[in-house]
Amino acid sequence: MHYDVFNGDADGLCALVQLRLAQPMQSTLVTGVKRQIQLLSSLSVEANDSVTVLDISLKKNRWALDEILAKGASVFYVDHHEVGDMPIHPNLKTLIDTSPTMCTSLLVDDYLQGQYRAWAITAAFGDNLNDIAEQKAQALGLSMLQTELLKTLGICLNYNAYGSQISDLHVAPDALYEHLKYYPSPFDFITDQTAMFEQLRSGYTEDMQLGLSITPDYKTDKVALIRLPDAPWARRINGVLGNELANQYPHRAHAIVTLNSLGSYQVSVRAPLENKTGADELCALFKTGGGRKSAAGINDLAIDQLGPFVKAFEAQYG
Repeated sequence: MHYDVFNGDADGLCALVQLRLAQPMQSTLVTGVKRQIQLLSSLSVEANDSVTVLDISLKKNRWALDEILAKGASVFYVDHHEVGDMPIHPNLKTLIDTSPTMCTSLLVDDYLQGQYRAWAITAAFGDNLNDIAEQKAQALGLSMLQTELLKTLGICLNYNAYGSQISDLHVAPDALYEHLKYYPSPFDFITDQTAMFEQLRSGYTEDMQLGLSITPDYKTDKVALIRLPDAPWARRINGVLGNELANQYPHRAHAIVTLNSLGSYQVSVRAPLENKTGADELCALFKTGGGRKSAAGINDLAIDQLGPFVKAFEAQYG
């Protein structure tokens, strides 16, 4: 049996779409909302099974990966998040690059020698890697209109993955992949007469308007913290709102803090675009925190830890 394990955001989706367009195979899909990253623990493999892992931190899944390898399964692991100690095993193949200008779909694009590059560009836009996405779009000969369409799709696919649970999302990530996998080009998906793209785009527009209307709780020239309510629209927007604000204010770091039903906060941090570092280090100071250098988060921050977080946030970027 083969398992495809992937983050439910734009990067994970587009990475898997590229890979299975080039290398079709029957597989069991394992995914979830964007912050549900300890996905390997849900697998029950046997000897000679195979697993492809896309866009989830190896460090956060290390113990489960070790168990999978010990049972005799083979693993192909592609990612750009925290690694920790890299395991060495004859059944493990990795493509990992944690640099702030890389994402998983770009790694898959290199691996496939650009066979489905428009999907990789879409993912790069979704991960707010706008400069590299625009460079690759120009090299591919795309027009400004085509480039903007891929940017919109990438943002919308990324937006759709945010939420505390699947019911917060417009489309479950596995169902969205099952739809996307039939399109060799993202332009085919965009121009298809199905309502899915318009559903995502209109949802993003409405939620973003609500998010941008919120006055920051704390703001300086260097940092800003925006606190959102416990509502599905707020949970959907908490990541892409940070991306949008980072684009508007590239010299400023942003933290989007969302109250959840458990009585704690979910935190999304974006480093300044002019200095794409430190978000992972900041969030790792707190339990359930992690991510990458330019974008990271804390899944469950206790209410009484918000003050210490603001101090650490200010110390990191202020």
